[in-house]
Amino acid sequence: MWYVYILQCVDGSLYTGYSNDLRQRFEDHKNGTGGHYTRSHKPSKLIYKEKLATKGQALKREYEIKKWSREKKIKILKLNVAI
Repeated sequence: MWYVYILQCVDGSLYTGYSNDLRQRFEDHKNGTGGHYTRSHKPSKLIYKEKLATKGQALKREYEIKKWSREKKIKILKLNVAI
C-alpha cells in the first residue's frame, strides 16, 4: 500500500509527498531527513492521507495535487488548516 500525504508546517505552509510507510516518513520529516523543503519548514502535523494500490498511482496523484494552488487543496480535500 502507498500513500499520498499532506503535512502542515509550523509556518502554515503545506507539503505534499508520497510513501509506503507514513509513520516513518513523518518521523523523517520531523528529524530533518525527509525532504529538502521540510528541513527549513518544520512539519507540525499530518493533515491528509490518501491510500493507493501502487507506487505509480501514488506518484501520479502526488504530481496532480502538487500542481493545485493552496486554496484548491484546502477546498477540494476539505483540509482543516490553521494559519
